[in-house]
Amino acid sequence: MKLVADSGLWSTGPLAESTPLVAVLEVSGAVLSWTVDDPSGAASIAFTDLHEADWLWRILGESGHTAVAAALGDRSPDEAQTVELAGVDVHAGSLEPLRRLALGHWLRRWWPASNRDAIAALDAALLDAEIALLTVAVQDFFTEDTFDSDVAGLIRPHSIALGSLASEGDPRVTDLVRACSELAEDIGVELDADFGAVPSRAGRRDDYALAAGSDAAQRGAAIARGASSVNWAAVPPGIFDAAENTVEWRIEPAGPGAKSVVGVELTGVGSPVGIAVQLGSSGIVGTGVLDADGGATIPLVDAQHQPITESAAWDHDWRSTTVTIGVGLDESPQSRERIRDFARARLNRPAADAFLAEILAAESDY
Repeated sequence: MKLVADSGLWSTGPLAESTPLVAVLEVSGAVLSWTVDDPSGAASIAFTDLHEADWLWRILGESGHTAVAAALGDRSPDEAQTVELAGVDVHAGSLEPLRRLALGHWLRRWWPASNRDAIAALDAALLDAEIALLTVAVQDFFTEDTFDSDVAGLIRPHSIALGSLASEGDPRVTDLVRACSELAEDIGVELDADFGAVPSRAGRRDDYALAAGSDAAQRGAAIARGASSVNWAAVPPGIFDAAENTVEWRIEPAGPGAKSVVGVELTGVGSPVGIAVQLGSSGIVGTGVLDADGGATIPLVDAQHQPITESAAWDHDWRSTTVTIGVGLDESPQSRERIRDFARARLNRPAADAFLAEILAAESDY
């Protein structure tokens, strides 16, 4: 095993990829990371506190754990350095339950549900229920509270939804909800599940009915118009359709000046209200926030912060226009396409580590 000191932490080395292609899991004393579309790839382990990582023997063996502790005990990671530990390796298969748990958290954040791309949404209640059960199954890795160990936080928001799901008649769903209900009782979370109820609906198609998007950027007379894409890492999960070019913008007259009108396609899950919008085009800018329909009407100003005139808007070259939804950051369209390919592959042929929410999405008449 090779351990590298970088950015003040000891780790087994960084992954070649970054967000959103990386599934991450915070356990006690460390953060584990995997590239999601590389099932054969090794985990990256970054130690946040080696003394709290008392589970290390479970993946390295007792001698391996002792060797790591001895090698790093007096070494500071503040300076770049590398430590080679001969004969110390992660035991085959020992991280698989954690990898699957990391994948579950990744699905919560990055699954690319899209009406336009025909990628079905995942049932959030079922996904979180299964993640909660998996978390308890590996509780020996959570001897200290971490961001990813909050089982009650996973279950509590879905109390009513899980109760409804239990009555649908699918035995796989019923078994999962029953197990989650028993777990909820153990940790003091009330779950409204009636396993004796008559099924309330035969299918799950309604779960994937996506909103048509905002009316704010409907076709009409305009000085200029165009399309842009949402950077997934810049916005909360699950609100926006994950396809490319789902942001439509146009510039149109507004009295003596001009305004921009922006609309973003939604999934129908979560609210876009208050999410920031910024339009920029060679010295002309406009800022605003989205409304409940995913739209925004934004006044435009020039480099001197003065409202632009209609004639200036007509004379402007709008081809360089950019629209940012959420926070400003760089994100590769190629990374997003890799994730869509990954999602389609999992829906077309559910993997051995598939979550029930994925299996049901694959089976749905979407």
